[in-house]
Amino acid sequence: MRFDVLTLFPDMFKPIMEESIIGRAIQNNILTINTVNIRDYSKNKHKKTDDYPYGGSTGMVMTPQPIYDAWFSINNGEKRIGTKTIYLSPQGNILTQETALNLTQYDQLILLCGHYEGVDERILELIVDEEISIGDYVLTGGELPAMVLMDCVSRLVPGVLPEEAFQNDSHFNGLLEFPQYTRPYSFMDKTVPDVLLSGHHAEIEKWRHEMAVERTQKKRPDLLEKND
Repeated sequence: MRFDVLTLFPDMFKPIMEESIIGRAIQNNILTINTVNIRDYSKNKHKKTDDYPYGGSTGMVMTPQPIYDAWFSINNGEKRIGTKTIYLSPQGNILTQETALNLTQYDQLILLCGHYEGVDERILELIVDEEISIGDYVLTGGELPAMVLMDCVSRLVPGVLPEEAFQNDSHFNGLLEFPQYTRPYSFMDKTVPDVLLSGHHAEIEKWRHEMAVERTQKKRPDLLEKND
C-alpha cells in the first residue's frame, strides 16, 4: 500500500517512516510513504499557502491552488481506481477499526492535512473523496490525524503483521480485548489466572471470550448495544 501525504510539515513524518512496525514494513517494500510539501507548489513569491476568508472571520484559510497542484503532481490529476483522497477533518466520519479495515482495499491513499481554519471548500469538491476525523476535538493541523490513520490502517495490511496479531484487538470483532498477562506469575500479591497456565486451549479461549464480553460491558457497553 502507498500513502501520499499532502502537508505543510513533511519532516513531522520522518520518525514514523524510520521506526518500529511501519519502518520495517517500508524496508520490506510492503508500505510506501511519500510526503508532498504543499508549500513547494505555491505560486506566491513568498510561498504563502493561506489567505483571509471571504466574508470576514478570524483565522486564515488554506488557498486552493497549492493544494490542487500538489495533489495533481501525485497521479497527474487522475482519480485512479484503487486510489482514495482523504481530508483529515474534525467534520469527518470518525475513524473506526471497521473504517481502517475497509481502507486496506485501496492500493493508494492520498491524505490531505489541513491547517488554520481549514481548506478552501472548492478543494473538497474537486479532489476529496472522504473526510475522516480521529475524534470530536480540534487539533492544530492534520498531520497527527494522518499519522494515526496510517498506523491504524498499516497494521491491517497483509504482511505488516501476522493476521492473528490483530484479530483479537479491541474493536476488531466488536469487543474490547481480553486481559493479557506475562511473567512473573506473581507480582505484588497478584497472580496470573490459573486457566492461562492449564494448557487447555478450549478453556483458555472460552475464558478470554468471557473476559472480553465482561470488559466491554464494564468499559464500553455501547459497543454491545451496537452489535445487538
